[in-house]
Amino acid sequence: MSPEMANQDGEVLLEARGIGKLFGHVRALKDVSFDVRAGEVLAILGDNGAGKSTLIKILAGAYDPTEGAIFVRGVEKVFSGPREASDSGIATVYQDLALVETRDVAANLFLGREYRRGLFVDRRRIYREAQQILSGLTLRLPSVRVPIYLLSGGQRQAVAIGRVLVGGADVIIMDEQTAALGVQESERVLQLVRDLRDSGKAVILISHNLQQVWQTADRVLVMHLGRVAGIRTRTQSSIDEIVKLIVYGADDSGAEDDDLGTDVKDEQ
Repeated sequence: MSPEMANQDGEVLLEARGIGKLFGHVRALKDVSFDVRAGEVLAILGDNGAGKSTLIKILAGAYDPTEGAIFVRGVEKVFSGPREASDSGIATVYQDLALVETRDVAANLFLGREYRRGLFVDRRRIYREAQQILSGLTLRLPSVRVPIYLLSGGQRQAVAIGRVLVGGADVIIMDEQTAALGVQESERVLQLVRDLRDSGKAVILISHNLQQVWQTADRVLVMHLGRVAGIRTRTQSSIDEIVKLIVYGADDSGAEDDDLGTDVKDEQ
């Protein structure tokens, strides 16, 4: 069964209803609604200032929405910070990855969640479980004992993804993960995204690269001036249609909504 057919019956893991966000008098988001299901990759596209970064920061608990609500497995959630979002199964892998360069792979995977035996860190268990987690990912690492600074860009991505899996995330938001990678490394990271989908996770993929999205996503959500310009199933749409939504928005007029301003806190 194809992913497009399979995810139609998947459980809705995350739903946003009518999300709005104001920064002073500037409206960054207005009436943003969508859901993402288990076993699905939902790509969020849009030009700079479209509202993508503001939206994912709300989903990740970094910002409070001015309006609307977030539901996780059908239960409304109000996050006081990223830790509460993470505890609810929503994790974000940011472009900078936030890895500790001088520590090894296993230590980074369990950073802040170290197993202990009495007063001491149980390194044997950490190394064993780190190996088990990474063995489920396509991209292979030389060893869980190798320091981060010796890894390639794609391998670092695998560590960052493994870390959110340690936290038990069901919804994984990936913010421009291939922006600084070459062609081969980018393809390896995209395969990691497919691995997550195939394991039943929901992946929200933020990207400017439409070609990469077309290789990976099941559905595409296009943001335009803080609104949802459209949500399309990849197999029932085209790149040309998506480009028009990115540039002109839902009405193809190119006119800006007076109620929406450029989000100064969003992508520059």
